Amino acid sequence: MPTLKAVVSGGRAIIEDVGDYPDGTELEVEIVVNHEMSADEKAKLDAVLEASWAQYQRGEVRPMSDVIADLRARGQ
Repeated sequence: MPTLKAVVSGGRAIIEDVGDYPDGTELEVEIVVNHEMSADEKAKLDAVLEASWAQYQRGEVRPMSDVIADLRARGQ
């Protein structure tokens, strides 16, 4: 099934290119939300990943089994 792209303007969805559908054709519309990160969010993520990598390189790591055991102990 082809995808049509629309833009909301003035409270109405404006289809950019409707194609060859005849008048009266009913179309079903699926709302797709843009979940892309902003430049600021990407920069923050990069900084966190860099810090995590530096911790790993310094040997500041724990086995996941220890982390899970700690979390389970807190839950009791």
